[in-house]
Amino acid sequence: MAASDAIDRQSSTPYYQQLSTALQRRLANGTIARGERLPSENELCMEFGLSRATVRQALQHLESRGLVTRIPGRGVFASEPATERGWVIQGPEGFLENAIGHQNRSVTTTVLRHGPAVLPDYACRALQVPEGTSGFELIRLRSLDGVPALYSVNYSPPALVPVVAGATEVLEGRASLSELLADAGYTLGGAHRAIRAVSPSPEIASALGVPETAPTLHIRSTSWTASGQRYDVYDTWVLSDVIPLEVNVNTTRH
Repeated sequence: MAASDAIDRQSSTPYYQQLSTALQRRLANGTIARGERLPSENELCMEFGLSRATVRQALQHLESRGLVTRIPGRGVFASEPATERGWVIQGPEGFLENAIGHQNRSVTTTVLRHGPAVLPDYACRALQVPEGTSGFELIRLRSLDGVPALYSVNYSPPALVPVVAGATEVLEGRASLSELLADAGYTLGGAHRAIRAVSPSPEIASALGVPETAPTLHIRSTSWTASGQRYDVYDTWVLSDVIPLEVNVNTTRH
């Protein structure tokens, strides 16, 4: 088992989510090929040191996203997700990881601007820091199969400025901000995401290649750790005709 697949017993991320992520990685990189049977529940229990209930929950999570198919009496098999499935907007993963999990779409990230910046007043309030506080701004454009689909602005509080500013691969669009923050100890414990239809600004419309009158979905999100520490605020403008969105709800905990 690769070190990246090991279950982190100290993490606040539920074990089933960690296992689901590890299996998604294997599906995405071809370690488990499409049509191939996944290891049995017993095999996964032994490999990862988890209970059968936790393993079953991870497999159900993959099945609910169309990544695997359960065939009674035979096992669980890797399957290609339907193209109409969307990117999950409420979950432990960022947009990039979720898109990679869908396997069959090419996702590219262009970083348009980044650097230290005075945080907007609403971001200061959301992060629970004084107005006028300086943090870090990261502006990116995500494209799906070469088609601009999502424009996002992330704001990080002062404590995370050195972390994000030093993350060369993230700032070049080659790595995940969500994974960077998790590795720095900021694992998602909860989030609030508000969605509404808006007309994009001239800058955003130009980046997305749409008229300024074109309706887009605007998502504003605040994320916090299990201890309640707020660490990320983002604004995202989505062309939902390019990226259909999903909301998954799961109240089960390990």
